[in-house]
Amino acid sequence: MTAHIITIGDEILIGQIIDTNSAWMGQQLNMQGIQVGKIVTVSDKQRDITNAVDAAFSEADIILLTGGLGPTKDDITKKALTDYFGVEMRFSESTYNRIQRLFQKFGKTMTEAHHEQSYMPSNADLLMNKMGTAPGMWFEHDGKVLVSMPGVPYEMKYLMEAEVLPKLKNQFPGKPISHRTILTVGEGESRIAERIDPFLEALPPNIKMAYLPGTGQVRLRMTGIGDDENELNRLLDKKVEELKPFISEFIFGFEKEKLEEVVGKMLLEKGKTLSTAESCTGGFLAHKITSIPGSSAYFSGSVIAYSNAVKMNQLQVKPSTLKMQGAVSEETVKEMVRGTLDMLKTDIVIAISGIAGPDGGTPEKPVGTIWIGIGDKKNTKTYQLNLWKDRMKNIEYTTTVALNVIRKFLLEL
Repeated sequence: MTAHIITIGDEILIGQIIDTNSAWMGQQLNMQGIQVGKIVTVSDKQRDITNAVDAAFSEADIILLTGGLGPTKDDITKKALTDYFGVEMRFSESTYNRIQRLFQKFGKTMTEAHHEQSYMPSNADLLMNKMGTAPGMWFEHDGKVLVSMPGVPYEMKYLMEAEVLPKLKNQFPGKPISHRTILTVGEGESRIAERIDPFLEALPPNIKMAYLPGTGQVRLRMTGIGDDENELNRLLDKKVEELKPFISEFIFGFEKEKLEEVVGKMLLEKGKTLSTAESCTGGFLAHKITSIPGSSAYFSGSVIAYSNAVKMNQLQVKPSTLKMQGAVSEETVKEMVRGTLDMLKTDIVIAISGIAGPDGGTPEKPVGTIWIGIGDKKNTKTYQLNLWKDRMKNIEYTTTVALNVIRKFLLEL
């Protein structure tokens, strides 16, 4: 069973907005055992919409459209579909009454455009959109299905979950498909692949592995297809357990867990508090940590020691260290750790100092040179990174590494 997704809108083509609808719909279809064969974005021109629909009907069983259902003149999806199917537009009393009630609720007056919005292709089954004014439209044509939905993400998601996915499941029952996601950090895609190659060789043909690399992390997605959903889930769970010994030191979580979330849980479990001292990352690490609800239970605060003056006056980094070793050095991050421990009185401190770029490097310390220190009252460890010339990439990657450094430090306690 194959689906095509068509998003409509000039605003997507010119980069004014990002098409997040297609990615979300693709995930939902995949979980239902429907393969997405193609994702296409077309302009608001009727000819482009018609051509895309015609091509999709020749290749796919299911076509999902988003966009072009609003009340303005550039919303022409309904007209394009009406002409494509060779039918007439009919006034939908139920749609008009629902729009009217919605406007009355908010004390607003309907316009003529909203009256026109209530005209629908005569061959469409209307799908109630409780999140907006434009209903979804379900068409059946030569044993295939086309669904047209608003482009507003929360309206589309409502229609997909409440109407479209249940109807597709009834009309196109397929084999169960299930996924397991293993989250890793601290090693690249190629090294991970090399480590788990013996495991992959032994996988049954109905289970496949995909690598999804990110900034300092690699997600492993195991996908299985089978006849019995319960048996398939048991098999996937078994295979995850068999995979773990190959890369146990790199696995930090599963499914949708975040590294900062896992670190927070570890701090709570061990009854430890954390603070940060950041220079080149400018508080990005603290931002990640505090993005998790409840982080105040284990995170006390951060010192953004961007200048040497703050390093000296607030964190007691010695002027001689800065003069002899430089701000980007092992000894500096060690002293930043000790100074923050004294200042914020937490159990653990992690400190970062580096040259994020794109300027500021020297032959001895080029852009991308980063030092990380972590410690408690008993022990301090340091790590050096040699990264790139891209400033934001360096900040994000360093933050991921720092979170993993905290994780590994906690594992050793």
